[in-house]
Amino acid sequence: MPTFDMELAFAGRVAGVDEAGRGPLAGPVVAAAVILRADTPPMLLALLDDSKKLTPARRLAAFLALRASTAEIGVGAASVTEIFRLNILHAAMLAMRRAVARLGPVPDLALVDGNYPPELGCAVRCVVGGDALCLSIAAASIVAKVVRDRTMARLAVRFPGYGWDANAGYATSAHRLALRRLGPTHHHRAHFGTVAQLRLDLVSGSPDAQGTGALN
Repeated sequence: MPTFDMELAFAGRVAGVDEAGRGPLAGPVVAAAVILRADTPPMLLALLDDSKKLTPARRLAAFLALRASTAEIGVGAASVTEIFRLNILHAAMLAMRRAVARLGPVPDLALVDGNYPPELGCAVRCVVGGDALCLSIAAASIVAKVVRDRTMARLAVRFPGYGWDANAGYATSAHRLALRRLGPTHHHRAHFGTVAQLRLDLVSGSPDAQGTGALN
């Protein structure tokens, strides 16, 4: 379980930073930055863990508890266009910078999940597997995941058929089949996996693309 040890070892405002959505075929990458107070209630801390380990219900409960608490929360995103222009790694770094900027005063230290340090205007410490080790990073992972899932659920209403409310844009078999049937939208990442192959098939006239709808 994550602890508060890294935050307490540093004298100053410490933010945990994490992102969600590097791997999907569609949608933005979303990052969150969270500063937890040292006196955060134990009941809230007990809800926090790596977002990937939580059920959707528990993840939502933790998100709502964070929103209702004294935690400082910043959220940022990078669009599909920015992912294409920058590549997914640098787009994720951009989303992290935007999340930290929305905290207001820049924190004294950012604990960032992973091994690549973004430029955040403050000291940065990378923590590999940080969402399972550090409470503020775990909190950021939860916020980023819930915000991104909600974004994809809203897009699913406007672009039905891809199952984004269930798969959040990831490359499930149902999503890949929908791409073949309906074609990609402008929210799909043109250079990612099935989307890139489908576009190549359409250009080459491959039989694999037969039945695909026009590009949206």
